Amino acid sequence: MFEDLNALLEPGMIVKHPDQPDWGLGQVQSNIGGKVTVNFEHCGKIVIDGSNVSLVRVTRND
Repeated sequence: MFEDLNALLEPGMIVKHPDQPDWGLGQVQSNIGGKVTVNFEHCGKIVIDGSNVSLVRVTRND
């Protein structure tokens, strides 16, 4: 289920982790085989398993 939503994420997009708000905003670095690498403001580069977490895309209006 989550994997389908994360499949739309592309490098450069800004996201939030729904369960880790203290990580701040993150920029997608890559999205390969369900693994999304994101560079977050407050914790650095993290690889997210897209089958377990649905990242939230942030737009300018958010």
